[in-house]
Amino acid sequence: MHEPVVYVVDDDQMVRESLEWLLQSVKLPVRLYEQGMAFLEDYTPGTPGCVVLDVRMPGINGMDLHRMLRERDPDIPVIIVTGHADVPMAIRAMKNSAFDFIEKPYNDQHMLERVQAAISHHRDVQSQKEESVLLSERFDELTPRETQVMQAVLRGHANKRIAADLGISIKTVELHRTHVMSKLGLRTATELVRLAIKAGIETP
Repeated sequence: MHEPVVYVVDDDQMVRESLEWLLQSVKLPVRLYEQGMAFLEDYTPGTPGCVVLDVRMPGINGMDLHRMLRERDPDIPVIIVTGHADVPMAIRAMKNSAFDFIEKPYNDQHMLERVQAAISHHRDVQSQKEESVLLSERFDELTPRETQVMQAVLRGHANKRIAADLGISIKTVELHRTHVMSKLGLRTATELVRLAIKAGIETP
């Protein structure tokens, strides 16, 4: 996995440089942007890390930038910073899935802790997605008939009903179930349900 990057978007040069020094003090790579559009043009969705952005900026303000960013990459954690915080703005930011909302002037240690927590959260989300993709690939190895049998098992159907529904013998159903469990490395129907949920396969 690539090294995480902290993107700082703030029109105040002193704030940008202060955050750069703070984050680099703990060996975190930082990219600075004076304007939201410059950041959007440079940002690559899926990049590990987090975004720290100011609310009040010329051009695209922080709230609109957050909304535009979520349309491109809903997983990237965003920490919104402002010197003009109010409750409605905080509520709006959190409803739009901001990772955190921090009011200026902030405590450096608190900012570091929240940035590191955001990076850790993003890493976990990406790992879960990668695991889901790998699991989906395992399910893709099943034949169409094995997939039909597996879906019936997930619905809780007994072999007799599966055989009747698919127009095959119970023995053939048992054979397909054995192949499904073998290919997926499972032993019980409960394990199959758990794995299907992890893979994002719809279950009853």
